[in-house]
Amino acid sequence: MTAHGYESGRLDLPFVGISTFGKRPYVAEWSTLDADVCVLGAPFDAGTQWRPGARFGPRAVREASTLFSFGHAGAYDHEDDATYLPGSVRIVDMGDADIVHTDTARSHANIEIGVRAALAAGALPVTIGGDHSVNIPCINAFAEQPPFHILQIDAHLDFVDERHGVRFGHGNPMRRAAEKPYVSGLTQVGIRNVSSTAREGYEDARAMGSDILSVRQARKLGPTQLTQRIPTGAPVYITLDIDAFCPSIAPGTGTPSHGGFLYYEVLELLQLTAQTHPIVGIDLVEVAPDYDPTGSTAILAAQLLLNTLGFIFHARGFT
Repeated sequence: MTAHGYESGRLDLPFVGISTFGKRPYVAEWSTLDADVCVLGAPFDAGTQWRPGARFGPRAVREASTLFSFGHAGAYDHEDDATYLPGSVRIVDMGDADIVHTDTARSHANIEIGVRAALAAGALPVTIGGDHSVNIPCINAFAEQPPFHILQIDAHLDFVDERHGVRFGHGNPMRRAAEKPYVSGLTQVGIRNVSSTAREGYEDARAMGSDILSVRQARKLGPTQLTQRIPTGAPVYITLDIDAFCPSIAPGTGTPSHGGFLYYEVLELLQLTAQTHPIVGIDLVEVAPDYDPTGSTAILAAQLLLNTLGFIFHARGFT
């Protein structure tokens, strides 16, 4: 007889129980973290310039992730003939950073504390936003870490320096990142059409070491050549804005932009990057579930995160 009174244990279907990320253990006391992956929610969207709602992204992605709660057996991929995310990969959910309404500085500081806690535990930090401004405290948390390259997958360049005094909104994160001495460069993929950054921002980005590619340019190159543009062997931090995807498959976001990627275009880029570069951190941002009553956007986000984690730890030899 188990603690719950079920002689044969629990089936624990996706819709049963508390929606932690992938139905993995919740660790509220961050000083006790002991895992390979620590997932942090960053439900902050006061940096958005148009439609809010990404504050509900972490909840939606967590709930969607229960669909892919593989347990200890992992997930077998017949195309790759590989089992991803076996029980040997220890994933925990840290819960959310505390958000102080109307206070960007304090909210960002609390997010940074969470990412630092994951790094202190020797884990891979995975942050679920929230708007893209949450990338700023994520990158700040790496101040004492070795240099790394940023792979940004996004519809928008997010390289605004300052606009009406705003320096820490969701149009600023890549500019703030490029200013860091420990960020060795940026590969910015999916940037298209009317963007959040003026011409001088593009000029500044290239002058500060950015390689900027549109969706059409990325498609012409293909995933292998695209991955080869990332400096060989460089540690990589991945920041993925869900609006990089076509709104036909990801409508649940605050700033949708038509002409975006489809699923496998991004998945193959992430898989190849994980196979060829050490991944040091991930954030996935701008899921605003109320704009997508089907829940497809959150499912896409959860599936991308879990697959990417599978690729990373398979490359590290977890089988």
